[in-house]
Amino acid sequence: MRMVFRWFGEGNDSVSLTKIKQIPGVEGIVWALHDIPAGEIWPLDRIQEVKKQTDLYGFHLDVVESVNIHESIKLGSADRDVYIMNYLETIKHLASVGVKVICYNFMPVFDWVRTDLFRSLPDQSTALFYEKEKVTAMDPLELVRKIAANPDYTMPGWEPERLETLKDLFAAYQDVTTDDLMNNLQYFLEKVIPICEEYDIKLAIHPDDPPWEIFGLPRIVTTQDQLREIIKLVPSEYNGITLCSGALGARKDNDIVAMIHDFKNRIHFAHIRNVKLFDNGDFIETSHRTQDGSVPIDQIVKAYHDIGFDGYVRPDHGRHIWEEQCRPGYGLYDRALGIMYLWGLWDAYNNYNGKDVQYVTNQLEFKK
Repeated sequence: MRMVFRWFGEGNDSVSLTKIKQIPGVEGIVWALHDIPAGEIWPLDRIQEVKKQTDLYGFHLDVVESVNIHESIKLGSADRDVYIMNYLETIKHLASVGVKVICYNFMPVFDWVRTDLFRSLPDQSTALFYEKEKVTAMDPLELVRKIAANPDYTMPGWEPERLETLKDLFAAYQDVTTDDLMNNLQYFLEKVIPICEEYDIKLAIHPDDPPWEIFGLPRIVTTQDQLREIIKLVPSEYNGITLCSGALGARKDNDIVAMIHDFKNRIHFAHIRNVKLFDNGDFIETSHRTQDGSVPIDQIVKAYHDIGFDGYVRPDHGRHIWEEQCRPGYGLYDRALGIMYLWGLWDAYNNYNGKDVQYVTNQLEFKK
């Protein structure tokens, strides 16, 4: 596996490239131009500026997360081709600096959703938390009205600059079904994948987070069956998956290990993180350590090892520990600990895979 680390850019991230460089085994930066609105072309000079910054530290820019999809594409609106053409131009610009993978999502209206950014864990660290009952009972339009009256009243994962358009977006999605959304994704992929093939950049769709419908909005990247359907929409290796163990792992019926074996040729990017699930549907993010959550991180890493995975991996979210002041979920310390845990598992599988019988035999002989 090839270890990479998400970075939000100079002046926009509490974690510097200097600090990232000191994490063993990190070879690249997962990046984006976060200030460019969805649907606009990423300027070539801005892309080249990021490359100059990361070149100083010997990092590659192979993975972008993400080039956001305009809502017109998701809705199948009459103007979607305009935004698809802009997407194609951005792909060409990214190819010029060596980008190999674009992670993206197809979630309507929102990206990820949480109800608490700093929920306390038993060890007094804090982490991202999702309270299912609170979301289920919430009227999103009522929340929009509250935010309009009080900008400090917000929902983690909501983009403040889009709040004025939320009411119209909910109305636009009122009659959109999961089949409609899947068809609109297929339309997008059929236009984009040929350019990806030409410029050697793979698309990797990220699962919905959480992986179920919220606020009555359709979601189509929540299960193994849906992922299987998506990679069949356009039968090209360039139409692939970002397999996120944390997003998919929020559902007890998702078998991440089985997915790794099922989609091994289409996993272009892997997010590895742990979550602890509660019986009432709540979940909280934890350390990467297997025992701390409900996701079998040790078996997931073994599955990647077993398939000979040589793609890109990042530790995804982390807790907030040791009084670090950072972007929620994206501090230095716990993600660095996560990387070392993942490397430890990987090295153990490298060292003992296929040698276990001989190792045990040697130990028995030694004891004699």
